[in-house]
Amino acid sequence: MDGGRRKNPAQWRGHLDAILPPARKLTARGHHVAMAYRDVPAFIDQLDAAPGMAALCLKFLILTAARSGEAIAARWDEIDMEQRIWTVPGSRMKAGSEHRVPLSDGALEVLKVLEPLRQGEFVFHGRDATKPLSAGALEMLMRRLKVKSATTGGPTVHGFRSAFRDWAGDCTNFPREIAEAALAHRVGDAVESAPIAARMRSSAADP
Repeated sequence: MDGGRRKNPAQWRGHLDAILPPARKLTARGHHVAMAYRDVPAFIDQLDAAPGMAALCLKFLILTAARSGEAIAARWDEIDMEQRIWTVPGSRMKAGSEHRVPLSDGALEVLKVLEPLRQGEFVFHGRDATKPLSAGALEMLMRRLKVKSATTGGPTVHGFRSAFRDWAGDCTNFPREIAEAALAHRVGDAVESAPIAARMRSSAADP
C-alpha cells in the first residue's frame, strides 16, 4: 500500500507494463479481422469463379497460410513441384529465416494453372510480367467480392492466417508447435525447432 491507498494491480504503468509485452503488440492482432474457418471453403468457391491473377494468388495464400507479401512476390525458382515445397527466402520473411511451405493438392493446382502462362520470374505477376501484383490487389479483390467493405470493415487478407490457426487448433490433432511453425512463427530455440522442421518436411514428402 502507498499512503493508506491500495494500488490497482491492473493498472498499466508500474504494474502490467513490467510483465506483459508492449501495448501495441497486445492490440496488433485485433486489427486483422479473420473470416470464420467454416466459411473459408465457400469463399474458395467464390475465388474459383472469379477471373484474374489476384483470385489465384489469394487462393494460394489461403492454402499456404502465407502473408500477402510472401505470396505476391513468390518466384518460380522457389517452387519445387516434384517435392511439393515452396521455399520462401529469409529476405522476404518477417522473422528473417527461410521458410519451407508444404504444398497441398489445392495449392499445386493453382501453380499448374499458371505454369503454362509463365512469362517471367514472378508466379503472380501484374500487368507488367516483370513485376508482381500490386500490394493492394488482394484487398481490392476482397472488396469486389463484397467480403470486405471500405467503410464497415470485415475479414482481411491477413486474417486468413488466424483462420488457419483456429482451424488447426479446433479441427486437427497437430501440436501447437507445428501449427505455429506452419505460420513461420518462432517456436523456442534452435534445438527445440529442429524436430519441428523435420516433422514438417516429413509431412510435405508424404502428402
